[in-house]
Amino acid sequence: MDTVYGLCAEPSREASVRELYRMKQRPVEQPTALLTRDVDVLFEVVPELESRAGSLVRALLPGPLTLVLPNPAERFRWITGATPDRIGVRVPELTGPGAEVLAQVGAVVATSANLRGGPEPTRVEDVPVEIRAGAAAILDGGELPGTPSTVLDLTGPEPTVIREGAVPAAQAIERAVAAAGG
Repeated sequence: MDTVYGLCAEPSREASVRELYRMKQRPVEQPTALLTRDVDVLFEVVPELESRAGSLVRALLPGPLTLVLPNPAERFRWITGATPDRIGVRVPELTGPGAEVLAQVGAVVATSANLRGGPEPTRVEDVPVEIRAGAAAILDGGELPGTPSTVLDLTGPEPTVIREGAVPAAQAIERAVAAAGG
C-alpha cells in the first residue's frame, strides 16, 4: 500500500480476476496491472520480460510506477484487456500488512479499490461499501498518500506516460530513457 487502496485477485485464476472486474464495474477491455513482491517474482511469472526488458525493469522498479511492456506470449490474457500483446506490471514499495501478504502470495492482479471513475481511496472507509462487502479480506494500512502509480508505456520507440501519478511525467520519462541507456 504505497499509493492508494487496491482491490486484488489471484492472477492465475481467471474467475477471480473476472470477479474483480465485476466488483469494480470495470470493462473487460481495460487492462489491469500485475503486482509482484519483487522483480525476481515478476520474471518468474512473466519470464519473457527478463530477456526483453530486464535491465529496464530492474532500473525502474520497485516504486510507484506501472510499466506497460511487450507481452509476446500473451500471458494473463484476462488482465490485458483489449491489448493481449502488452502487460502492465508493478513492483510496489510496501510496508505493513500489504507487504506481508504480498510476501506470502508473490503476485496479485490489482487495481484501485474504487468504482469505475470514482475517487481513489486513501483510507479503508473510502473504499465503496459494495467493494468492501464483496472482498474476501480487508487490510487496513492507515491513510495512504492518495496518488496512484504513474503508468509508463514502454512498448513503443519512446516511453509514453499513459497516466501521471506519484512520479511526475517528465521524471518518469527521464528515468526510463536513462535506464534504457539513452
